[in-house]
Amino acid sequence: MTTAATARIDLHAHSTASDGTLNPAELVRAAAAVGLDIVAITDHDTTGGWAEAVRALPPGLSLVRGAELSCRWYGVEPAIPLHLLAYLFDPEEPELVAELARVRLAREERGERIVRLLQADGIKVSWREILAGAGGGTVGRPHIAQALIRAGLVATTTEAFGPDWLGERYRLPKEDIDVFRAVRLVRAAGGVPVFAHPRATRRGRIVPDELIVELAAAGLAGLEADHEDHSPAERAQVRRLAAELGLLVTGSSDFHGTHKTVQLGANTTDPEAYERIVAASSGVTPVASG
Repeated sequence: MTTAATARIDLHAHSTASDGTLNPAELVRAAAAVGLDIVAITDHDTTGGWAEAVRALPPGLSLVRGAELSCRWYGVEPAIPLHLLAYLFDPEEPELVAELARVRLAREERGERIVRLLQADGIKVSWREILAGAGGGTVGRPHIAQALIRAGLVATTTEAFGPDWLGERYRLPKEDIDVFRAVRLVRAAGGVPVFAHPRATRRGRIVPDELIVELAAAGLAGLEADHEDHSPAERAQVRRLAAELGLLVTGSSDFHGTHKTVQLGANTTDPEAYERIVAASSGVTPVASG
């Protein structure tokens, strides 16, 4: 396993197991091709890409198995959605498995309802084709966005997520995991929870610092600071808060392939923070190629 101070580590990347455009094998090969030493596969609410990524792991690359959990903080009305990166947890821990299955089913049901709304307005999109495009992975709005692009109704994923489409007019709420419950479940499964892009105001509402203080007391291990949706000032704010709370800090690309312009390795995690994650985990270990 690479642990040298010069290691390039990207701890947030998506495959076709959720809403990325590279399959897990392609993802790890792409990570090696850009010179990463360690990459995390963190698909939304699923471990479905883990096995394929392990089988395809290129020489010289280590894989951190993880997921990005769809969470919500219910301390305000309406509740604020947020994402929790979970690293190196036991994928067979029953409570966590059941909760992730519930969220995936809710996401799929919401997707089908959105498609019915589009169809009711005369927009020719097919739920069957959208499911096929997801390839058995977790279905989400990005898959519907691709259907809108194929139909020539929008030019880009960004446009599809605008107010005239999936961002507002055809947006429906989805069921998420209470964030405190998510932290507890990840810890109980031997995993390490890190708050993804906590200050990304360009994504919408963000939670107050007071919540992060409470989450740290409940078992939150770290904050993702270096992310494309964080401004330099927001990155600095995250680092200050992490230092005050004794939390580790990560950086990552949040790579999705062609769904986004950001590339693998665009932001990276310091090896010391990575070592803290590995040391704090008791679920699964990083996998190094033979």
